[in-house]
Amino acid sequence: MAKNNQSSMTREEAGRKGGKKTARKYNQEHFEEIGQKGGEKVSQEYSQEHFENIGQKGGETTSQEYSQKHFEDIGQKGGETTSQEYSQEHFEEIGQKGGETTSQKYGEEHFEKIGKKGGRNSGNVSNQNS
Repeated sequence: MAKNNQSSMTREEAGRKGGKKTARKYNQEHFEEIGQKGGEKVSQEYSQEHFENIGQKGGETTSQEYSQKHFEDIGQKGGETTSQEYSQEHFEEIGQKGGETTSQKYGEEHFEKIGKKGGRNSGNVSNQNS
C-alpha cells in the first residue's frame, strides 16, 4: 500500500479546520460561557501581582516592536471609530461622571493646589509675579 504524502495536512491546517468546525457547531453564547468560566478559574489561580507583571512584560514587548507612529495611528483610528459609534450626549455624560468621580476622589484642596501650579506655569504675565 503506497502512502500519499501530498494529501497530508500540517498541524496548522488541521487546527484551522478543527477550529472552523467547532465554530460552526457552537453559538456565541457557548463561547462566552466557557470564556467566562476560564477567566474566573485563571483569576482564582493567580494573584493580582502576576497579572500586573505579565501586563508589564507584554506592554514592554509591544512598545519595542512598534513605533510611536504606529500607536498614534491606531489611537487616531480608535478615536474616530468611537466618535462615530457614540453620540455627543454620551461623551457629555461620561465626562460628567468622570469629573464627579475625580472631584470626590481628590477634593477641593487638590484642585486649588494644581490650579495654582498651572497658573504659574502657563506663561501668563499676571501670574508670573505671584
